[in-house]
Amino acid sequence: MKSAVVVFPGSNCDRDLAVAIERITGTAPAMVWHRDTELPDGLDLIALPGGFSYGDYLRSGAMSARSPVMQAVIAAASEGRAVLGVCNGFQVLTEAGLLPGALMRNAGLDFVCRDVALTVENSQTIFTARYDAGATIRIPVAHHDGNYVADADTLDRLEGEGRVVFRYAEAVNGSARDIAGIVNAGGNVLGLMPHPERLIEPEQGGTDGRAMFEALQAALG
Repeated sequence: MKSAVVVFPGSNCDRDLAVAIERITGTAPAMVWHRDTELPDGLDLIALPGGFSYGDYLRSGAMSARSPVMQAVIAAASEGRAVLGVCNGFQVLTEAGLLPGALMRNAGLDFVCRDVALTVENSQTIFTARYDAGATIRIPVAHHDGNYVADADTLDRLEGEGRVVFRYAEAVNGSARDIAGIVNAGGNVLGLMPHPERLIEPEQGGTDGRAMFEALQAALG
């Protein structure tokens, strides 16, 4: 599987994501700077990491969504290439219009940093095929702006089309309908606030995030 991790000024989980991808696939991803206007040829997966790109000025992800490289990411997504946005990456995907809705300040205005329980709502995507539908998994979160919001029609459409992939099994940040992760209509773009790359080895305290990267390797490798 040929992959790339996009690095923005303020990204701080780019190495974590790159290590997770390399551990599972055996191949290190290309590290692409946000000012680049092109992506490497033949990519199977493009990953947008967590962090605080541009210091979260304006809105989280708003400035990064307009970085030069994002035009290439949008084009790749339209061609059906897999795109994964984790935490700040999810925020960038919504700001770029690749996913609907927005990520707002957490309810209570607190930074949430802990492991949370997630329910796997859809195991029929390239990202979740190694999970069982309805399974409860444990994945870390670390965000201040993870409160997913969208209008009622959008939420109903996401639910009806099976595009809610992960849901919080407990109160975390006030997200509408406890949404933790969604896919686009084509199923090739996933945004989620929790960090699966932080739980891929027993030494990290668990392996519940590993199945996501294994599923991508099986589908794209």
